[in-house]
Amino acid sequence: MSINREDVLAVLGKITEPDLKNDLVSLNLIEDLQINDTTIQVGVKISNPALHARKRMQEAIEFNLKRVFGQEIQVQCRIQGLDAESRTARRKILPDVKHIIAVASGKGGVGKSTITANLAGGLAQKGYRVGIVDADIHGPSMPTMFDLVGERPKMTDVNGQSLIAPIESNGIKILSIGFFTSQDDAVVWRGPMASKALTQLFTDAHWGELDFLLVDLPPGTSDIHLSLMQTVPLDGVVIVSTPQEVALADARRGIQMFRLDSFKVPIVGIVENMAYFTPAELPNNKYYIFGRDGAKNLAQGMQVPFLGSIPLVQGVCEAGDAGRPAVFQQNTPTANAFEELVHNFETELNAILATRKTQA
Repeated sequence: MSINREDVLAVLGKITEPDLKNDLVSLNLIEDLQINDTTIQVGVKISNPALHARKRMQEAIEFNLKRVFGQEIQVQCRIQGLDAESRTARRKILPDVKHIIAVASGKGGVGKSTITANLAGGLAQKGYRVGIVDADIHGPSMPTMFDLVGERPKMTDVNGQSLIAPIESNGIKILSIGFFTSQDDAVVWRGPMASKALTQLFTDAHWGELDFLLVDLPPGTSDIHLSLMQTVPLDGVVIVSTPQEVALADARRGIQMFRLDSFKVPIVGIVENMAYFTPAELPNNKYYIFGRDGAKNLAQGMQVPFLGSIPLVQGVCEAGDAGRPAVFQQNTPTANAFEELVHNFETELNAILATRKTQA
């Protein structure tokens, strides 16, 4: 049978892009379409560049084309993710949130969640409306850090739609996978399931009006990161690392991931956590047990801002375990370090926003 372009587009027009909630043709996502006898070559852009999402779209295209034109035809698909500019223009998620900032680390155990909690606390103390999404699916920490273990979010009706209401602590709205699982249960999910659960914390929740929504990412560069960056329009990312070379190597990879052309997420800056150890009985002494100025030097070498150094002191750990982040302490060296971090964060983010406005 002869295959014409209009018939192929009619088939593709019945395939929905799952994140953008419309068909491929209406969204103008067909990049290329060539027909040669019994071979159809099609190039398609999709919102989510993760492997499982591209595979599902390829299977949907092949199935629908062969169902209409016969199993003997050859279908060649090229599936790519939307570039950052197109993604931002198309997505309408969280319109009442001014700034969505991810907090990431290449390596686990560097204190990323501690930085997220204290950055949120510092911003809230300055009068900003702040929320946190605990996106560390397999190791959620926010319920502990804000003394919310055992809490369960309630549902709220918004314009006839039932949405999850974030739980508030210290004036900060928080949602975490930890609210929906037992503290002792292991979350054993494959990538697609974890990504879907994370997406629901944004799309099925009522965040209301916020100045900042901080996203505490899992460590590494995984499928979850890809799904998040294609679902949520990030305004920037804060990278957390210790001065240790093994952590710095992973931090470099994390920075390079956010700099990819398909994402282009601005790097707000690097935080050096556990920069030095100060014992309580010797408050003026500093012991650089993980090395000195490693993250600061990395920031300089990769030409990204350095947001500050946070010491390794017992009070930070105790404050997190007690459910009241250290930034809420008054006039302590640790609180002062976090306050400086918040100040530098504001300065660098404003510089990014000013540059973006000028370019626009």
